Amino acid sequence: MPYHKNKQQAFQAAQQAKEDAEELYYELNRNSGTYGHELKHLKQEVNEAYQSIENAHEVASEHQRKQLEKFKKDIKPIVDEINQNE
Repeated sequence: MPYHKNKQQAFQAAQQAKEDAEELYYELNRNSGTYGHELKHLKQEVNEAYQSIENAHEVASEHQRKQLEKFKKDIKPIVDEINQNE
């Protein structure tokens, strides 16, 4: 059972990291004087989300793998915009 629990914890961590990155993205104020700082923080959150997704992918069930791939697709537009603004 501990293996299953680790799979679930890894999946939940990836899901939370994705949600955190999305939330930061939607709160990003492009007209703010702190935009550069916010963008840097967003980039860090997105990198952490990708790392969490990759870590979870290593132990994930087949169903979880499909969800993790969807998580990657969900944050891809954020990555594209970050890269466009650099």
